[in-house]
Amino acid sequence: MPDHGSPTVRRRRLAAELRRLRERSGLTGDEVAARIGWSPSKVSRYELARTGLKPAEVLRLLDLYGVHGPHQAQLLALAQEATQRGWWEDYADVLPAEYADLIGLEAEARSSATWQIDLIPDLLQTEAYAREVSYRFRQRLSPLPPSQIERQVQARMLRQQVLYQDPPLELSVVLDESVLRRQLAEPAVMRAQLERLGELAQRPNVTLRVLPLAGPYPIVTGSFVLLRFGTAHEAQVPMHPDVVYTAHLVSNLFFEGELDTYQYQHAFELLAEESLRPTDSVDLIASIAKQVWK
Repeated sequence: MPDHGSPTVRRRRLAAELRRLRERSGLTGDEVAARIGWSPSKVSRYELARTGLKPAEVLRLLDLYGVHGPHQAQLLALAQEATQRGWWEDYADVLPAEYADLIGLEAEARSSATWQIDLIPDLLQTEAYAREVSYRFRQRLSPLPPSQIERQVQARMLRQQVLYQDPPLELSVVLDESVLRRQLAEPAVMRAQLERLGELAQRPNVTLRVLPLAGPYPIVTGSFVLLRFGTAHEAQVPMHPDVVYTAHLVSNLFFEGELDTYQYQHAFELLAEESLRPTDSVDLIASIAKQVWK
């Protein structure tokens, strides 16, 4: 299980545990606020991980909930780790908040299952492809100065470090074949991007499949990313639940309910079952690179 200490994940785990402890104590958020001298909204923000959780204030909550010993020490360690800054926070001026949260979650996830129907996933993009996609299409929807576009591209490249960390993110991708044939960049850039896919598919932590156009289409759904976190070493502090991320035209959404994530996992398995085998997928990618993007 990766242990890279993402402050995003640590804040969320700590917030969930504080909410569980309050509920176990039989106290409402208003009652906690009154006893500590906080506003009810502050308690709510803490439990929703919408604000930083200061270790000294976390300790006050734990004392109120009667949490001591090793459990308290684990939670205070989480609180301290949650105060650190992830590298993605340096790009908060150019990244949507939900996308930054995705990077933060991904930094500590064990695995990622990704279905893409419109473009190459960010984790597999070349810098040239990422730049052209940003300038050609994202600028039309929400124009930004070139310097901010470049910072977005830089953040996307830095995001890819999860594939090379120790241990690396286990990445499983299903691409609709149309993604390989749709011209989102200049032909030379498209060819280089497809060649890059073939190279990355050789990594032991990357599994790449293509859902062919000439074949069954098992389920109609938009692109999504399913992050899984595994089992925590700390028995008293649950690991982060699985998360699904979906991107839309004007907003991005997270789903964390057990039923939701299970259904997305099932959807990904259906897509993978109807896809080409990894070796055949790489052969198809190479063929399209040579024949379509000459």
